[in-house]
Amino acid sequence: MNYIWSYLKKYPKWLVLDLIGAIFFVVVNLGLPTVLARMIDEGINQGDQTRLSYWAFVMLAVIVVGTMGRIVLSYAASKLTTSMVRDMRNDLYGKLQEYSHHEYEQIGVSSLVTRMTSDAFVLMQFAEQVLKLGVITPLMMLSSVMMIFLTSPSMAWIVAFAMPFLAMVVWYVAVKTRPLSEKQQKTLDKINQYARENVTGLRVIRAFAREEFQEERFAEQNDLYAQNSNRLFKLTGLTEPLFVQIIIAMIVAIVWFALAPLGRGDLQIGDLVAFIEYSFHALLSFLFLSNLFTMYPRTAVSSERLKEVMAMPISINPNNEDGVRETETRGYLEFENVTFAYPGETESPVLHNISFKAKPGETIAFIGSTGSGKSSLVQLIPRFYDVTLGKIMVDGVDVRAYNLKALRQKIGFIPQKALLFTGTIAENLRYGKEDASQEELHQAADVAQAREFIESKEEQFETHLAEGGSNLSGGQKQRLSIARAVVKEPDIYIFDDSFSALDYKTDAILRRRLKAVTGHATVLIVAQRVGTIMDADQIIVLDKGEIIGRGTHEELMESNAIYREIANSQLNSQSLTEE
Repeated sequence: MNYIWSYLKKYPKWLVLDLIGAIFFVVVNLGLPTVLARMIDEGINQGDQTRLSYWAFVMLAVIVVGTMGRIVLSYAASKLTTSMVRDMRNDLYGKLQEYSHHEYEQIGVSSLVTRMTSDAFVLMQFAEQVLKLGVITPLMMLSSVMMIFLTSPSMAWIVAFAMPFLAMVVWYVAVKTRPLSEKQQKTLDKINQYARENVTGLRVIRAFAREEFQEERFAEQNDLYAQNSNRLFKLTGLTEPLFVQIIIAMIVAIVWFALAPLGRGDLQIGDLVAFIEYSFHALLSFLFLSNLFTMYPRTAVSSERLKEVMAMPISINPNNEDGVRETETRGYLEFENVTFAYPGETESPVLHNISFKAKPGETIAFIGSTGSGKSSLVQLIPRFYDVTLGKIMVDGVDVRAYNLKALRQKIGFIPQKALLFTGTIAENLRYGKEDASQEELHQAADVAQAREFIESKEEQFETHLAEGGSNLSGGQKQRLSIARAVVKEPDIYIFDDSFSALDYKTDAILRRRLKAVTGHATVLIVAQRVGTIMDADQIIVLDKGEIIGRGTHEELMESNAIYREIANSQLNSQSLTEE
């Protein structure tokens, strides 16, 4: 509840309006039985038409005021809850922007999506009920109890006798629902995870004809979610019928024990009607309150899940406002005895004592077997992860001393798995430079060998891309990713196996064109193909996270057995393919 209140208290005016609406509603609902009692006792029983008309007019006025109060209450509650969930999701999204790769791995992408959507919605529903029923019920209950004692103190014990039974029902449901709510939300995480995997991996699933396996796996979690939900809804569904039965029993008891006072003339019929109404409102308020209690366990679970996202310690602080923003030089890079292990795996470093230097105009390439640490190495430069030992210097400054945004502005990172965003091709190319001109887009597309396929499309640069660029081939997506980096004009280009989807001819042309526009920058290339890196100024050979060779292609062919083996196998295969 503290988490919800931290957002609601930002809107004091609407909270006051909500309280005013609730007070009007309560006063009206308790005023109606009193007015009805006077109509019966002073008008109907006495046959006084004037008094009957008077109290009828008063009742109409009370109903109008009550309607207005209800409208104000509903509007204020809706305004508060929609503002709350908007701010909550904005804060969550902002926090996610601060996460490094490590934090995403800890919670999981699917779980984060569930928390931002489903859990936030649960909190919104609970907050809306609290702002309506949570404000009304305490006022209604206290006022009803007071009116019960004022109307007939001798029969107040009947209502008091019913209260413990209601409290027992509420307590039982509240205790039983929390563990079920936890299971329900965790299962929902799994459902979202499997749905996400099915959508992103659809081609692989179909290629291996594993549709039935995926369906069975999804159905298993879906059934588990349904089972937990059924048990949860059965528990919460018990509350209302039990309450109704207790209220009916109470009303029967009131009428039974009122017979004697009515016969003696100690109790008027109108007062009896009012007493029943007050008792009904008292127990009905308890029913509303119980609904909040039954909702609370699930809300508490969702609240904890959202607080976990917000409280997650950030391993790489993105808001280093005092960090370095400007440097005298541009494009200089140095690794100084860098050792790196992924968080939680410090006993198994993936990189050991890596040292090298690069300067503008140079192309440094990395090659090695799968798992040798090539991608891990280049991901340390933009601080996707931080080094375990040693340091990385960009323009003479440790990357950890930079303002993170300023550091990443210096870098153009092109991942192996090209990621494009929903929108037009032009919007994707401008992702790193919003004010890029159309001429710059054309030039970058030309360099990346993407212009031909772009211009072959009806809308050219305004062609709309589906989610993830799924309406393009792998090679087309890679070329657009390269063009996006060229538009940015960074000081350091990092190509993390970014040419793997290109044929040899396109690869060669693209690299030749790149050399013409990246002369001012440092270029780092991670590659599996020797043909991609043969022209590099320096090739670094990695094996099990260590540098086992460095030099030009010719030098390594003479001095390094592993590189020579890789090169011979690939170049011979390429020759056979070309023949």
